[in-house]
Formats: sequence, C-alpha cells, structure tokens
Amino acid sequence: MYNQEVNATEIDVLSLLKTLWSKKFLIIITALFGAGIAFVYSSFLVTPQFDSTTRIYVVSQNVDAGAGLTNQELQAGTYLVKDYKEIILSQDVLSRVKTELGLVEDISDKITVNIPVDTRIVSITVRDADPNVSARIANSLRTVAAQKIIDVTKVSDVTTLEEAVPAEQPSTPNTKRNIAIGMLAGTMLAVGFVLIVDILDDRVKRPQDIEEVMGLTLLGVVPDFKKLK
Repeated sequence: MYNQEVNATEIDVLSLLKTLWSKKFLIIITALFGAGIAFVYSSFLVTPQFDSTTRIYVVSQNVDAGAGLTNQELQAGTYLVKDYKEIILSQDVLSRVKTELGLVEDISDKITVNIPVDTRIVSITVRDADPNVSARIANSLRTVAAQKIIDVTKVSDVTTLEEAVPAEQPSTPNTKRNIAIGMLAGTMLAVGFVLIVDILDDRVKRPQDIEEVMGLTLLGVVPDFKKLK
C-alpha cells in the first residue's frame, strides 16, 4: 500500500515536471517579459537618486593633549552621540542649512544619520536626484550641525573625518537587481499558472487516470495510429 502511494506521488511529480517542460516557452517568455518591465521601470519611470556622505567625530571637552579617555568618558560619549543625531535633525539646524543654500523644499526626508555602535562617529547621508545638490546639503549640514553640537553639549570640538563628494553612480534604482527580481517574479507567475491549470484540469489524459479517478481496471490501450506512422 505504501509503495503504491509512493509510486503515485512519483508519477504526479513527474507529470507536473513534464507539464512544466511542455510549457517551457511560455515560462521563458513570461520571465523575459517580467525582466523587461523591471528594466523599463528602472530606466525610464524612476528618477535616479544619489547619496553623498560626510562623517564627523565629536571630541569630549575633558580630553586634553596628554590625557587619554577613561571608560566612563567613552561610555558617556557614546550615549551623547544619540543626542547629536537629534541635534542634526532639529528644525533649527535644517532651517539654517536651507537658508544657507537658498533651498525652499523640505530636506528632512533626504537626510539619514547613522551612528556605528560603540563609537562617537556620526555619518550624515543626503539623498537627492542631483549628486551635486546632495553633496552640498551634506557638507552644509555638517558645518551647521557641528557648531550647534558644540553650543548645546559644550564639547571641545567636532572634527570632520570625511567630506561629502558628488556620487558618480546612483544609489537607486538598482537596475540589475530589479531585472533579476522581475525575471524571478515572471517565472514564478508562469509556473504557478501552468500548475494551477494542470491541477484543475480533470480530463483523462493518461491511462493511469482511469484507475485513479474512476476506480476501474485498465484492460488495454488503443494505440495512436498517427504517432505510429
């Protein structure tokens, strides 16, 4: 009984694989169609965005030229970095940047502030459709925010580790990744459609279907004379 169930399962799997193989051109065409849609979307319908990043390091006011940092000072400095993020994104800082650059649109949604764990390094990333604008905003934001951090937290200095430069390549969209996703989605859609149609098709297409569906014993098969010619 168990062997019969295993054989039936194997037959069903083989039947599904044969069905997929018989529809291989449909699957390939659908996959290419999905890749084409993704390419058109990425190349013509989406505006490329460019990222520019600047990094700063905040120096504690308790540090002098001949002294090192204690563990407590390092821990306190790490906690303060979270405050620096809020200062950078404050409306006062953003308003000054907009005034300095002559911008009128909101820039808060273009800015991302990242703080690596257990450091006092702050990365400021600006995303814009114009790579030069994103670099200008990032550098202006760094300058204004650095002075604001010094005024508010009374730290000794905010050192620039890296200035923002215009990006040569867009960060989004990722055309290659989108094409791969589109091709995969097209393939899955075609495979799913073929399998569903095959499963819902209750017509007798194989000799085994007579025994499985109708419960009758197969006595013989009439050959297809067209295939024998």
